Amino acid sequence: MEPITFRPIYQERVWGGRELERVYGRILPATGVPIGESWEVVDRDGEQSIVDQGPFSGLSLHELWVNHRAEIFGEGFLDHPRFPILIKVLDARDDLSIQVHPPLHLAAALGGEPKTEMWFIAACVPGAKLYVGLKKGVSRADFEEAIGNGGVADCVHAIVPQSGDSIFIASGRLHAIGAGFLIHEIQQNSDTTYRVFDWNRLGLDGKARELHVRESLASIDFDDFEPSMDTPMGDQLAACEFFKTERKILVDGSQIPPSVPDQFSILSVVDGRLASAGGRLFNKGDFLLQPRKGSVIKAVGQATVLQITLPH
Repeated sequence: MEPITFRPIYQERVWGGRELERVYGRILPATGVPIGESWEVVDRDGEQSIVDQGPFSGLSLHELWVNHRAEIFGEGFLDHPRFPILIKVLDARDDLSIQVHPPLHLAAALGGEPKTEMWFIAACVPGAKLYVGLKKGVSRADFEEAIGNGGVADCVHAIVPQSGDSIFIASGRLHAIGAGFLIHEIQQNSDTTYRVFDWNRLGLDGKARELHVRESLASIDFDDFEPSMDTPMGDQLAACEFFKTERKILVDGSQIPPSVPDQFSILSVVDGRLASAGGRLFNKGDFLLQPRKGSVIKAVGQATVLQITLPH
């Protein structure tokens, strides 16, 4: 079976830009509209990835999951009514809000869904900052006081990463992406975000965006001080109960074997090109679903690929 590809779903965001045009050669919606997110692989009520070509053309990811699960994805996923991973590309030309996702034990009570994710830095401008966790010594009382006086940014730990770095963002970890990043985000199938500070700016409608102070304070891990970017364990960048992400650095002609035997993978082409046995070519910025019994996929020249799947 040849790889399966989907139409991206572009999301307008006040902090977004047009880097997907420049870096990946994408054709974006109307000129000048700030596109902050491209949802590459998603199975939700309001957003569905649609297959763009091949024998499954026009079908949604949810239809593939429900009607072709064993054939395409593998066995043993009966406890997942929807495809459980959501993958995005984020184009941050301005700072995102300082925010948190609710942990599993609180999410339902707060009216949301838990959301653990990871970020892979595909590109960044020199000096661009991620804001992750708290500065050492900042207490909950200090943080609540900062909310009242507009000093939240002074409480959050800043990191200056490089392209190719990654970091794991568990539910409950305070975080924000600063201006100047192109990031591949791999996450649980969830879309609950609680904003605690939005840099005192206005949204696209000219109004301040809603903050979720009560929910944020309930969700934040106040023992999470000054984390660093993650150190890979061989190929593995992140592994948790919700997803596994590996980085494969390939030479010309290298094949990409399954990450888990007899199971699907999502491939994200970070750099270089790939080719399938059927002659399809995949370029930098492309995302493809490699079925469990998929055709051979090889690197064309040197290539770097993220391989994402569910843990065994």
